[in-house]
Amino acid sequence: MTHLPSTRNSKLETRNYFNYFTEIEDTFVRRRGKHLHLSPMDWALIESWKEMGVPLHIALRGIEQAFDSYEAKPRKRSVKTLLYCQEEVEAQYSEWLESRVGAHEEGSDSFDGGDARDKEQVHPASPFARPAILQHLQEKRAELLTILESRRDLGADGLNDALDRATRLLEDLENDFAAAGTGAQQLEVSLTGIERMLNEALRSADVEAIGAHRGEVKTQLRPYKAHMEAAAYELTFDNLLLKRLRDQFGIPRLSLFYL
Repeated sequence: MTHLPSTRNSKLETRNYFNYFTEIEDTFVRRRGKHLHLSPMDWALIESWKEMGVPLHIALRGIEQAFDSYEAKPRKRSVKTLLYCQEEVEAQYSEWLESRVGAHEEGSDSFDGGDARDKEQVHPASPFARPAILQHLQEKRAELLTILESRRDLGADGLNDALDRATRLLEDLENDFAAAGTGAQQLEVSLTGIERMLNEALRSADVEAIGAHRGEVKTQLRPYKAHMEAAAYELTFDNLLLKRLRDQFGIPRLSLFYL
């Protein structure tokens, strides 16, 4: 008897296929700061990453890291192509493969086995025990899912889309971290990238509320503005505005600094 593939599974595979491309495009465009359509060569590069088996969260982390390095030492030329991120993405993928091989050989970093001492192991370069980090990821994903469910009746919008994408990416990170495929420092880069995506969605979620919040933040900073440099004022303003928006919508901080 011939078994036809499940329509549901086929739809899921199709969504995951296109999701890989759209998430990478969105992250690149967002970090670049100006909308720029990807070139056919960029799309071919993404296709090659997918064929290589580069997980989505690893590709996104590589792009985030490449732009972090670029912004730390700005160049005269702007980033115009995804090819700028290729070396970092593939370096992150190589490290990820090595870490998974190492974890498989040692067998002590898995949460499925080992004694109590292994389970309380603090990850290198991190002040937190691995179980604490894993619990943080699980709790934040659960919080975002709760917020998303509470907004289902509002229909599709930018914030709901960002929440859905964030929960799926957090699940990937959670599974990868549990398998010892990601270090705490690498995980922080990925979490920061997800927070950037959510921040962008918050800035356009409720125009009326944002206008009110902007006025309140201006009033709050008015006594200090004359004593602050323009760049410092803008950064402080943006941070306070985002804090108010996160409080309004209940969006938690994802960074390990809030663990």
